[in-house]
Amino acid sequence: AATLLGAIAFAGAGGALNLVQSNWVRDKGLGMGARLPKIVSPFTGQEVAAPTTGYFFRRDEANMRRWRGWWKVAEREQFTTFFVIGAITLFVFMTLTYVTVGVGGEAASFDFIRQQGDSLADTKGAWLGTTFWLIGTVVLFSTNLAVLDMVGRVTADVLKTGPLRDSERWTESRLYFVTVWLEIVFGSVILLSGITQPIVLLVIASSLNGLVMFVYSILLIQLNRGVLPREIGLKGGRLVALGWAVLFYGGFSVILLIDQGKMLFG
Repeated sequence: AATLLGAIAFAGAGGALNLVQSNWVRDKGLGMGARLPKIVSPFTGQEVAAPTTGYFFRRDEANMRRWRGWWKVAEREQFTTFFVIGAITLFVFMTLTYVTVGVGGEAASFDFIRQQGDSLADTKGAWLGTTFWLIGTVVLFSTNLAVLDMVGRVTADVLKTGPLRDSERWTESRLYFVTVWLEIVFGSVILLSGITQPIVLLVIASSLNGLVMFVYSILLIQLNRGVLPREIGLKGGRLVALGWAVLFYGGFSVILLIDQGKMLFG
């Protein structure tokens, strides 16, 4: 259950990564993000102590026209980057794995990546196997940088709009900086502790992403139905999709907790 939940949560940049999409949009200056504080370097940037809660605009015809125009841009970016590119990438890697390794293999942990590279080297030349491993290294490294950035952004945003809202010292940029370095230190401690099976860490992290998606889907429904004005809140098919996500990830999360409880307590 843990592996399946994690695979579904990770597929297509799922999990908490979706939560930070609006944060990136804000820092790009799109829409009303141009009027909100941004994350900057605590050493060279101009920090702003105000939280990024923003404000509601007047729902007149002119503003709603601007909102709909901005929303189309956000939809287009989300659809292109998360769905189209994600689907193509998943299809390419699944096809490559099927062609090089096949099904029913006995590769443990990440050995299948080595097998893929060896297969490409044997059939097309050593250069292709090496290129495959280099590309994989770059992809995994950039993914981890994105995860570090994502956790730092979400944590800083939650703290700055919550308990540290009125703090002049703890800006969102400083909270982000501290969080990212704490992640690096914590991750280094885990690796130096002697764990030699990265697949274990991957399953744990991905399973927690499934739990996070269950919780934040509930919070998104509450936000759109109870906080945002009806004119800009989600409705229709999107709201139904959020409800489905609550049931889907909630069901898997319950199964996961039951399985882990049996393992811990017999």
